[in-house]
Amino acid sequence: MKNATLRQLRVFSSVARHSSFARAAEELGLTAPAVSMQIKELETEVGLPLFDRTSRKVSLTMVGEYVLAYTQRVLGAMRDAEDMVARFRGLRTGPLDVAMVSTAKYFLPRLLARFRDEHPGVEIRLHVGNNREEVVDLMREGTVELAIMGRPPRNWPSRAEPFAMHPHVLVTGVEHPFARAEKVPASALLGEDFIVREPGSGTRAALDEFMDAYQMTPRVIMQMSSNEAIKQAVMAGMGISLLSLHTIGLELDLRLIAAPETEGLPVMRRWHVVHTQAKTLSPPAEAFRYFMLENGEAYLAQHFKQGNELVAENAAAQE
Repeated sequence: MKNATLRQLRVFSSVARHSSFARAAEELGLTAPAVSMQIKELETEVGLPLFDRTSRKVSLTMVGEYVLAYTQRVLGAMRDAEDMVARFRGLRTGPLDVAMVSTAKYFLPRLLARFRDEHPGVEIRLHVGNNREEVVDLMREGTVELAIMGRPPRNWPSRAEPFAMHPHVLVTGVEHPFARAEKVPASALLGEDFIVREPGSGTRAALDEFMDAYQMTPRVIMQMSSNEAIKQAVMAGMGISLLSLHTIGLELDLRLIAAPETEGLPVMRRWHVVHTQAKTLSPPAEAFRYFMLENGEAYLAQHFKQGNELVAENAAAQE
């Protein structure tokens, strides 16, 4: 269990306490699919089932009982550490240099505002990279201590901690025939014009992953380095695209864009908070890292509620 995360242990403890995935999700401020995903990942790490799902009520297996006992010890020690940290929070001042990929701009500034309210002495310096490689360069150069991104760097010694799921969905104009379809088959996408992000971006990687899974090649008519430009082109009827759900929340709410249910979608990635492995974080950076791991998932679940419901419906339809 060396790769189990504290988030997984907290979710596991809550499900065990309530004997319910739904009640645990409510307590933690998460979606039910997010809770299920955390439990599945923990069970994969353990290598054995932790819950018996054969009855109507969720119950612990024998292995689950043992894991729960150790989990409670770990979480108890963390609560003691949190109490200690809380005594120092008011003393934290200084600069916080953090980078983000452009897709994160739809939620990270608001989380930074909340963090700043809790730490008024911290001076936040936010750097925006157009894609993952630019953000990695900022870390490599030592310009920033932390980065918020989807895919963590492969060839850079870093620590990447997931804090939320990151779904990618098909987006079309509201007048597109797909927008009125009950479900779009993956094969139907072969006849469509795609507007895509540049190679190297996480959004493009998600599209490539989806297309590879169905052994298809998209008909690309336009490549753009901006999610905003892609959304405008899609709304204008120029083509369709695959975008992060977290970039289209406003357009979905206002019914300016459609995200039709599609075979094989959403592509589920993860948001990570990343820092250089060998570097000791400054107090402001460590405080923000802790803040993101504790608050990021609940915030996204709350502020992208409509999109999360859409993802849950699509995922259920694929099962």
